[in-house]
Parts: sequence; structure tokens; C-alpha cells
Amino acid sequence: MVVAQQDARPAAEVLVWSRSLLDPALRDAVEEMPASMRRIAAYHFGWRDDLDRPAQGDGGKAIRPALALLCAEAVGGTAAGALPAAVAVELVHNFSLLHDDVMDGDLTRRHRPTAWTVFGSNAAILAGDALLAAAFETVASAPGPAVRGGVQTLSRAVLDLVEGQSADMAFEERSDVALPECVVMAGRKTGALLGAACALGGMFGGGTREQVTRLRAFGERLGLAFQIVDDLLGIWGDPAVTGKPVHSDLRNRKKSLPVVAALTSGTEAGRELAALYLADAPPDDGEPARAARLVEAAGGRSWATRRTGELLTEALAELALASPEGRPAEELSALARLVARRDH
Repeated sequence: MVVAQQDARPAAEVLVWSRSLLDPALRDAVEEMPASMRRIAAYHFGWRDDLDRPAQGDGGKAIRPALALLCAEAVGGTAAGALPAAVAVELVHNFSLLHDDVMDGDLTRRHRPTAWTVFGSNAAILAGDALLAAAFETVASAPGPAVRGGVQTLSRAVLDLVEGQSADMAFEERSDVALPECVVMAGRKTGALLGAACALGGMFGGGTREQVTRLRAFGERLGLAFQIVDDLLGIWGDPAVTGKPVHSDLRNRKKSLPVVAALTSGTEAGRELAALYLADAPPDDGEPARAARLVEAAGGRSWATRRTGELLTEALAELALASPEGRPAEELSALARLVARRDH
């Protein structure tokens, strides 16, 4: 049973704590990269501007590293012992972001121009590759018995992530995407890395095989909830909060989870939405707003909100089965609720 402790910190405070541990080690890992890649990575993380001057950009919430550090504590280990795992998952996450921005043609991320718009597509892709290499180097050079399993866990998560991204891209060319296969895609694209973050934390914290398995399941379910919420924000999110243009996913005609739920709803609104998505002409200025209304009318938004709540419940049940220690368990629960209940 998860037992609350009086000294448990709220999620916002946990993220500040996690970031304070993560950033120096993350900067050290990036510093080891070749100069050309280091400059792009430093810009992407918000540490430098486009002229290579020091900057104070938004580096994101760093949810994945926080999960890794807390999961280590949850099985009786220390956050310091799991720091290589936390750095590695953040490097992998940002490798995927650099590539995603190129593939999606996104112009902004975290309230600033994306790296590829500043340095070029090829350079941004190579910088992403460098971050991925740095992630594996970070895990492989960590002390302790968890290294071999850690490398395997991270490698499998990257393969799942790439497979999920590949499926996501393939969906753009198809008119027959089913909701179950879209859920599988999202589980690989996002759930796998959050699951790996939790599993790596458990491994580097000295957890048992059963604890690591449960923590992985906790992270995978939370990751799918995270993706659904991200998809909701990609349609209805406030650009001042998300750092992306309003209706950005609809403008790109992405088949995100709420969209596929609407497209497969069998409703008139769903059929109208399909007609928009299948049109040969590029979207006009009014199409994204109309598509958002149709997604909601077809039940895509309500399905996504309902499924997010179910996944949160499932994730917390898996966390409880890991028999976590009280304070980190309560903080993991708070972090999970933050992830699943972002403003949407």
C-alpha cells in the first residue's frame, strides 16, 4: 500500500529538485560532445541563443528524469545513484524532439525557434544523433551492477520509440487507421521511454525484479496518458503554455489519438473530419479551427479525457504493487497526477 508521508513534496517542488540534480550532469554530458554538435544541443536545451551567447531558455519540465530519480528512492536507493539513468533518458527524449521537429516541420518549441530552423535540418538531425550516443555513453560508464541491464533497457526503449514514430508517420499516408493500432503506436512512441525511465530508476536504486517490472508498467501507462494529454494540447492547448502554434497538430493533419477516436466514431462529425483530412489541397486558414470543432463533436475529446483518467488509475495501481517507500511513493503519485491532468 502507498502510504503518504507528511514530508512528501508537491509535484512542482519535486520537479525543481530533480532539475537541480539533473542540470549539472546533463551539461557535463553535452560538454563532452564535439563542438559543432554541442552548440546545437546547448541551443535546443535553452542554455545558449542562436548567436551562441548564454541564455535562460525553457528546458522543459524534465518529467522523465524526475521519475527515474524518484523510482530509485522508492525501492530504497538514492537519487544520486540513479543520476546516470536520469541524464540518459533526458538525452534520449531530446534526441527524439530534435528529430520530431524536423520530420513535422515544427517552427517553434519551448517558445523559441526550433533548432532545425536556426542551424538547418541536417545539422539538427546530427545533433539528435549525438545526444543519443551520449545517452548510451552515460549509462555504460555508470558505476554499479545495473549497467548491463540499463543499456539493454534503454536500447529497447529507443527501438520502441523509433518504431512508434515510424508508425505515426505512416499513419499520415493512410485513411484507415484504427484506434487500437494508434494506441499501440502511442505506447511505443511515448510510453516506452517513460516506462524505461521508471525501470532504470528501479534498477539503479537496487530494486527487485518484481519492483522493476511494476515500475516499468507504472511508467508505460503514465506515458500513454502523457501522450493523450499531449495530443489534447496539440489541438486545444494555449500557445503561451505549450510553446507551439494553436491547432498545430490539426494544421499538419496528424492522426493523433483524439483525432483517430473521432475519425472512427461512426458519427457525422467524424465523416466530415475525414473529408477534411483526406482533401488533396493544403489546409486553408479556417480548416484547423473547424477540425477542432469536429473532433470534439465526434467525441474525440471526451474519449481522450476519459481514457487518460483510466490510465492514471491503472498506473497508480501498478505503483502500489511495487511496494514503494512512503515519501517517494507519494511524490510519484503526485507527479503522475500532474502529468495526467495538465490543462486541457
